[in-house]
Amino acid sequence: MYRSIFKPGLFDGRTIVVTGGGSGIGRCTAHELAALGARVVLVGRDGAKLESVQAEVAQAGGAAYTASCNIRSEEAVRETVAGIVAAHGPIHGLVNNAGGQFPAPLRSISQKGWEAVVQTNLTGGFLMARECLEQSMAQHGGAIVNIVADMFGSMPNMGHSGAARAGMVSLTETAAFEWAQYGVRVNAVAPGYIASSGMDQYPPEMRDTIRAFPRTVPLHRFGTESEVAAAIVFLLSEAAGFITGTTLRVDGGRPNVRPGMPMPRPQQAGAAAAFDGFHLAARPRVLEGE
Repeated sequence: MYRSIFKPGLFDGRTIVVTGGGSGIGRCTAHELAALGARVVLVGRDGAKLESVQAEVAQAGGAAYTASCNIRSEEAVRETVAGIVAAHGPIHGLVNNAGGQFPAPLRSISQKGWEAVVQTNLTGGFLMARECLEQSMAQHGGAIVNIVADMFGSMPNMGHSGAARAGMVSLTETAAFEWAQYGVRVNAVAPGYIASSGMDQYPPEMRDTIRAFPRTVPLHRFGTESEVAAAIVFLLSEAAGFITGTTLRVDGGRPNVRPGMPMPRPQQAGAAAAFDGFHLAARPRVLEGE
């Protein structure tokens, strides 16, 4: 089973929705939440992927359910959340993880491409959060974690994603203020360079660029999906009961690097060792043989 650092039964009796739960960080997070007792509802467009993760969770002894939904559609989101509440009762947590982008300089991005990325990474997350609040959390409280990205200092060649993620950070802060009256906490997690299956979605010409990422990270390595999942789990837990409106970076210190400054490697062997509690973790193909 998943090797979580959190106490068993942490989320017993709670329903937590994970968008983009069919792969990558969403899949890993769903496994950890289920291992800690949560009833996990996987939301995404690809029903086959969701069902595959559902079967994995069941095999590990957890409880997972699926709900196919295009989060860009307001009506689809409204109906999906209503179905979740009808089937499973109150929603206690939402992990707004669904996202996606493609590499391109700003001058080559069409309006259609721009809007597709913004709708997925910003609008869809807003719709999910709003409907979870309106249909459930406003009555009993809850916790929302929005997954953003390392867009601190801009995202060259992914300006559409950077703009959407920065917007999600602002949305997180606003929702944290407006929804505190309902006992709803809203935070964000900003992953840096994470060795996740999403890396294999980029074109082959980006292979060398991806492999070079750790050179710009003070801890000199990629992060793991488990390290991001642990941050999400913490923010959903009661231990984070006085934390709202914040963005937790999980990036090895990458935004702190300054051009021209030397970046020495860690002195102590194992001091920056990766944590990986996910029993089904697989190294992205793009990193094989590095």
